[in-house]
Amino acid sequence: MKSDLLNQVLHAKFGFDHFRPGQKETLQAVMDKQPTLAVLPTGSGKSLLFQLPAYLLPGLILVVSPLISLMQDQVDRLRAQGHFKVAMLNSSLSYADRQALLSNIGHFRFLFTSPESLANPAVQGLLKRLSISMFVVDEAHCVSQWGPDFRPEYLLLKQTIKRLQPERLLMLTATATPTVCQDIVAKLGLEPSTVKVVKRSVDRQNIFLAVQTLADEDKKKARLLALLQALKTSGVVYFSSRKLADELAAWVRAHSQLKVSSYHAGQTRRERFIIQQQFMQGQLDVIFATSAFGMGIDKGNLRFVIHYHLPASLESYWQEIGRAGRDGQPAIAILLYCPGDESLPEMLMTPQLPTSDAVLNWQRHRNQSAILGPQGEVVAFYLQHGWSLSQIQKLFDQQLQRGQARLRKMLGYVHSSTCRRNYVLNYFGQAATEPLHSCCDVDQPDWTIEKLKLPTEKPAAEVAHDDWQERLRTLMGLSS
Repeated sequence: MKSDLLNQVLHAKFGFDHFRPGQKETLQAVMDKQPTLAVLPTGSGKSLLFQLPAYLLPGLILVVSPLISLMQDQVDRLRAQGHFKVAMLNSSLSYADRQALLSNIGHFRFLFTSPESLANPAVQGLLKRLSISMFVVDEAHCVSQWGPDFRPEYLLLKQTIKRLQPERLLMLTATATPTVCQDIVAKLGLEPSTVKVVKRSVDRQNIFLAVQTLADEDKKKARLLALLQALKTSGVVYFSSRKLADELAAWVRAHSQLKVSSYHAGQTRRERFIIQQQFMQGQLDVIFATSAFGMGIDKGNLRFVIHYHLPASLESYWQEIGRAGRDGQPAIAILLYCPGDESLPEMLMTPQLPTSDAVLNWQRHRNQSAILGPQGEVVAFYLQHGWSLSQIQKLFDQQLQRGQARLRKMLGYVHSSTCRRNYVLNYFGQAATEPLHSCCDVDQPDWTIEKLKLPTEKPAAEVAHDDWQERLRTLMGLSS
């Protein structure tokens, strides 16, 4: 693919004069039909890597995406451009809407789908009749980290790619260690020597890194309120508990003038949409969120990310703090830690497998995965694919060991006595940086929020009621 042509499309269709680091190299490899894994930092413009080729290629661009919120954001952006027909296939669709989409699947240029929807044989049968110019695995680290013990349909992508025979294959992620990169390639059934790997530093130098250790939960709660009142800007606070996100959002509203709302998967789709739009429009100051909020959220003036609970891995932590400072201006990531906080992620990652009697009961009542306990759907997947309970136990034990190793690395970050930024870069197999003017609390122990001089944002205008209604109708599939 000629470099000049890519530059012409970039300028004519996207209004940019230059590619960001890693974009052009990735596009050239993909357009030349080389399987490509791009590891580019959050905010580096990964969506352009499958949007730009649509102006140069015929056929369908199929994007496998992990979250409905991420798909919806990408679909909305493409529809706003108005150049291509775009569709989304996932569990949010009604039966009628799903059937209508499938009956017209050949008319779309972009199809965003989940690995679970793509695993459906009927869907694959329809796609096999089409010319798929590009198969995109977005957030490709999910293949390695989520596939084995959380969403095993990711492991079926290998078979799907072989069956559909797409002309081009692109894998995108912001956070993958060298080991995870190797695992992605292996789990997708690719020969490593044939895969082009494009890597750029995961570093986001405009984000100041800090950890604050508190004696107990009450002091942590008080420190959170003090930080929010001092920051006075737009940000996100991450929790591992939906209940605590709700409770502390209400508590902060009662003890401050801040406009705060919680956001998690326990809310309805309509509620989450409204909260997200209020936040994007500046009508909310802070979101108290679980990991359900994040992928696809592109709010340029988000100035801070605070973690109230300890993340289970540096990968998830780095992914989440990458939502701050996407406009390139100074931002801050603060992790609040109490001794013993690691017990929660340890508990969440420990599998609860069914007994042999439960498996026998499940075999008598197929499709009732609840019989198999908290991990029922995942266990049922493996049982249906011929695995024994002992084989599943061995797999889960291996995943638990990997999870515990990642958690130890996360704790190493918390307790680091050397530069936190270089600790993270070393974890991702990347070179250390030169000392920055505004790096982390280890390098600059006398830091304060005032010294960081974070930009203050102007409040956004209220969104008209009619506009809200139209956006909501579009999201719910009710537009005329």
